Amino acid sequence: MQHHDVIILGAGAAGLMAGIEAGKRGRKVLVIDHAKTAGEKIRISGGGRCNFTNINATVKAGRDRFLSKNPRYALSALSRYTPGHFIALVDSYAIPFHEKTLGQLFCDGSSQQIINLLLSELKKAGGTLLLDTEVDSVSHADGNFTVMTHDETLISKSLIVATGGKSIPKMGATGLAYQLATQFGLKVTETRPALVPLTFEPRILERLAPLSGIAVDTRITANRKSFDEAMLFTHRGLSGPAILQVSSYWREGDAITIDLFPNGDLTDILRRARSDTPKLALQTVLSNHLAKRLAQMLAEEIGITTMMGDMSDKSFQKIEDALRRWTIKPTGSEGYRTAEVTLGGIDTDGLDSTTMAARTVPNLYFIGEAVDVTGWLGGYNFQWAWSSGWAAGQVA
Repeated sequence: MQHHDVIILGAGAAGLMAGIEAGKRGRKVLVIDHAKTAGEKIRISGGGRCNFTNINATVKAGRDRFLSKNPRYALSALSRYTPGHFIALVDSYAIPFHEKTLGQLFCDGSSQQIINLLLSELKKAGGTLLLDTEVDSVSHADGNFTVMTHDETLISKSLIVATGGKSIPKMGATGLAYQLATQFGLKVTETRPALVPLTFEPRILERLAPLSGIAVDTRITANRKSFDEAMLFTHRGLSGPAILQVSSYWREGDAITIDLFPNGDLTDILRRARSDTPKLALQTVLSNHLAKRLAQMLAEEIGITTMMGDMSDKSFQKIEDALRRWTIKPTGSEGYRTAEVTLGGIDTDGLDSTTMAARTVPNLYFIGEAVDVTGWLGGYNFQWAWSSGWAAGQVA
């Protein structure tokens, strides 16, 4: 039987950060994970380069970029452990990085550098890491938590749950955090895949299939939320940053609206073509701005066969409606299999926003993706992991 001050379930971004901070306070820390290696989602993130934060994941710039039943819940932790704090930690290890777009920071090299940084910090703080270990049960009595594994009984004063959500089950994602929350009397909001590609019924897929692999800059809107980023046609439907972003706001039965000319210059393009190249077909004009296969499909869908010089303003309006307000209804998403995060989770009504502690169970904490806080694509969820892990580590 082993005794610890703090046991942390989950050796991902949030769990390792919590372990580091608790260890710095002189606490005897044990971090447990069922995986054979720590930080598996860190390793695969950002195409293997780890989009480790976003410079806009702050209270001022990012307050509307975290989804939750209580959107203000995340602000306390985000205000006290900011992107600047984690960037300083990355700098201290001389890890080169760059800003890609929209404030997203990526390692120049491998995401393993971020994992190594966290493991080094945990070791310096005196924390212990126990991998390839399944948790059989967790109980609480007489002020102590008892964690039963296949091999031993572990006792601690504080327990931090950082086991994430349901996304990417092939990497071992489970609903353990939700089970423990329910066991200890906390509510769990509806959970669903987020930051996930969208899928379509066979008739639409047949139309889109020839476009697989084509990427295009778009503005995509669902439920009055719009994102200006790239969209990618796939053999299953639509993906790319704009689709992943809007998927967090989309619900079954809703349509999405796609603007293929988000800069608003389509009318000028059409009018110039009418005056300068009157003998060109619409498909040819569109192919100067879109991939040829996409231009062909769109022109066929619009069904205007006259040359540009013979088109009326009414024809232009039809083209505008088709290309800037292309409305299409997904039937679903690719699900947790490819979802980057889980939307929803442990209800923040039952948690203290300053410490991440459960209000009704002393010394029990929930952090990271397990909680009903979901950030935008582009480093926001990592920043929530660092901030919430840091907050719990100050008090556990």
